[in-house]
Amino acid sequence: MKQSFVFAILTLFVLSNNVFSQSSSDSLKAVILTPASPEKPRINGAKVFGVRPGSPFLFYIPTTGERPIKYSATNLPKGLQLDTKTGIITGSISEKGTYVVSLKAKNSKGIAERNLKIVVGETIALTPPMGWNSWNVFAAEVSADKVKRATDAMVNSGLMNHGWSFINIDDYWENNHNRKNDPTLQGDFRDAEGNVQPNARFKDMKGLADYIHSKGLKAGLYSSPGPLTCGQCAGSWQHEMQDAKTYADWGFDYLKYDWCSYGKIANDSSQNSVPHYFRKSKTGDSTGAIYPYELMGKALVAQKRDIVFSLCQYGMADVWKWGATVNGNCWRTTGDIVDTWKSLSNIGFNQDKCASYSAPGHYNDPDMLIVGYVGWGKPHPTRLTPDEQYTHISLWSLLSAPLLLGCDLEKLDAFTLNLISNDEVLDVDQDPLAIGAKRVSSKDSLDVFVKPLEDGNIAVGLFNRSTKKATITANWQDLGIKGKRTVRDLWRQKDVALSNDKYEAEVAPHGVVLVKMSAKK
Repeated sequence: MKQSFVFAILTLFVLSNNVFSQSSSDSLKAVILTPASPEKPRINGAKVFGVRPGSPFLFYIPTTGERPIKYSATNLPKGLQLDTKTGIITGSISEKGTYVVSLKAKNSKGIAERNLKIVVGETIALTPPMGWNSWNVFAAEVSADKVKRATDAMVNSGLMNHGWSFINIDDYWENNHNRKNDPTLQGDFRDAEGNVQPNARFKDMKGLADYIHSKGLKAGLYSSPGPLTCGQCAGSWQHEMQDAKTYADWGFDYLKYDWCSYGKIANDSSQNSVPHYFRKSKTGDSTGAIYPYELMGKALVAQKRDIVFSLCQYGMADVWKWGATVNGNCWRTTGDIVDTWKSLSNIGFNQDKCASYSAPGHYNDPDMLIVGYVGWGKPHPTRLTPDEQYTHISLWSLLSAPLLLGCDLEKLDAFTLNLISNDEVLDVDQDPLAIGAKRVSSKDSLDVFVKPLEDGNIAVGLFNRSTKKATITANWQDLGIKGKRTVRDLWRQKDVALSNDKYEAEVAPHGVVLVKMSAKK
């Protein structure tokens, strides 16, 4: 089915259901900014991919355009195979090195070509993870069936053709003895050998991971370094290596490791099995924040499978300063986000302290995305206005943050689908330099952020945190550039100015103008 046709159908759905209380199709068009993808093939997503020697390799070539599409690749490293019908590359590479593969996608409308750099070494997740997490919509009600349906929706909506690739199960795949009124959670935490046991909703974890992989997507999981997770399910305390092996054997590719009950362990001097080396660490950490993550980080690296390691401990002990040293790929820098402007702005506009610690394979994580149908078990349309949602996606992309959707993928309206399928915006987040944007100007709640890009150009965000329309100026002196620049509006995907010394734009309340500035040749 043509993506433009899908978009049109979803637009009609939004209008008929009055999702945004718009009075006419004209007012809907005012907030839907991204042009529909062309029918001619276009290869999107990450331009670089990291894998460890001998680890299973899985990469889907994200491609928009009319189906069917036939894929091909030249200079594919030994050990890898491409399915020319699905665009899924699998296998493994034994030799370290950098391999530049030429990808090609062809349909009846034309041909697209693009290089993919495959780096075989010790660093994975060379661009920020993009995908979906179950918590912000299903919370404690998650199940294997809902995860499979989310997987299918990621495929059927076309989101995977824009680089969205992870399907992550959050808390409540394990058993939970506190919820005695729920029979699906009442099994043993572990078997006689100490292996963690999934609850009755998740009877076949390997089968579930295999199902996700069969679609060209990757599978994620959740645990805690403490005895219990935040939801009081089974944690990994004293079973770290065993659990890491279990996750690898099941075929999972991502672990979110949530602090939760470990706080009691760290503060309990009677726990002789907890080395308190962190009290002598160079970071001066006296909270016990480092040790459990180092322990699991080593356990994950020891597996014969690449597992992205997401540290979830809310920014304690300046985690951005040491997260990479414990094999972390991303680390939460804040508390939990909710779908309000206050939460979004307090979190998003306070990332300056850690921006310089972002690098390929290592990312500051200001928490999951709060667009679409969210609600933590009681779903509702996000309370953010359309302008606030554009600010959300723009800012997270400038920060090189992981982009994890928290919405119901089966209830994507036209606006949300448009919002999260703009390839020029997503390219800012997926830029191989992985540099976090820095604020270079701030006055009267008007901010300018700048981010260097691999191609030598810059991405610039003009943000209006005030409640009134405002004109924001980005001066070349503040941006650290000189000379004539072409200014391209990334949301509208069109060039809007050619300037020598500054760029000005009117910005809506709580809104953004996101541009790319390129040197005039």
